[in-house]
Amino acid sequence: MLHPLTFQPIFKDRIWGGRELERLYGKQLPMDGPIGEAWEISDRPGDSSTIANGVYTGKTLHWLMENHAAELLGPARPASGNRFPLLCKILDAREKLSLQVHPPAAKAAALNGEPKTEMWYIADAGPGAELYAGLKPGVTRAEFEHKIADGTVADCFHRIPVKAGDAMFLPSGRVHAIGDRLVIFEIQQNSDTTYRVFDWNRVGLDGQPRELHVAQSLASIDFNDFAPQLVATPFVTEGGIARRSLVRDPLFNVDSWQIAEATTGALAPGRLQIVAVTKGTVSLHTGHCLIPLSAGQFALIPASVSWTNVIARGPAALLRVEAN
Repeated sequence: MLHPLTFQPIFKDRIWGGRELERLYGKQLPMDGPIGEAWEISDRPGDSSTIANGVYTGKTLHWLMENHAAELLGPARPASGNRFPLLCKILDAREKLSLQVHPPAAKAAALNGEPKTEMWYIADAGPGAELYAGLKPGVTRAEFEHKIADGTVADCFHRIPVKAGDAMFLPSGRVHAIGDRLVIFEIQQNSDTTYRVFDWNRVGLDGQPRELHVAQSLASIDFNDFAPQLVATPFVTEGGIARRSLVRDPLFNVDSWQIAEATTGALAPGRLQIVAVTKGTVSLHTGHCLIPLSAGQFALIPASVSWTNVIARGPAALLRVEAN
């Protein structure tokens, strides 16, 4: 029988990264340098997460998909190639990311890419931090192309001030970028296709300008996507837990929980779920095991686990992710 699973993070050095994952969450980063991403739950080719607890310690998530997919997924659908459907990350952006877009499902194959819908939860934000998402009202494709050519395409992007606790949904086709001084929990479908429109004229870690994908970007962008807003749903409090729906999508659902000290909340049975702790400390209790999780840690609850309770050890906050 499967049980809730934790994994070893996969760290990615990025030119725009830093060391905040060490400071905020005590992660043991592998080197002195800019670490931009911790892939917390991944089943990408060459980057499949290694299980860190229980009887399958040392096995990969892809091994689990090959041998226990039905128990793991339940009614959730796998990604192509029978891979795990979601990719979960924590991003540390000390500088702005490139202005970019992910291809929509209807166009991805023709562009030799994979569709990618995602959401961002702001875990930490410096003063004046902002996101770039969608287009400013009235921007046309012709204007956008002209500004790519003259290096001012950032002027076309809708900019949104953000603080810790904010969330943004990014369907494929929405142009976007993460601003500087942000730490973000990112939940996305299992894809790693990104088309860069503009990269602030900087060079990569190898000293060379990073590749742009202008033609693919123009083919992917939704030019009717103007001024999208942050998630605005309110919290509803019951039994010491304030819950807020962040995403309801055919690919995944995401809720934000704020849990009072010594409060217990039940996860939905029979569904593949992920718990990502954004603040404080909780424990997952299944009857078979008790798994402590602190801020910056993720756990995967297989659909075959009959019940799981979340117990807050102090005031805590988490994301509950459900794969569809």
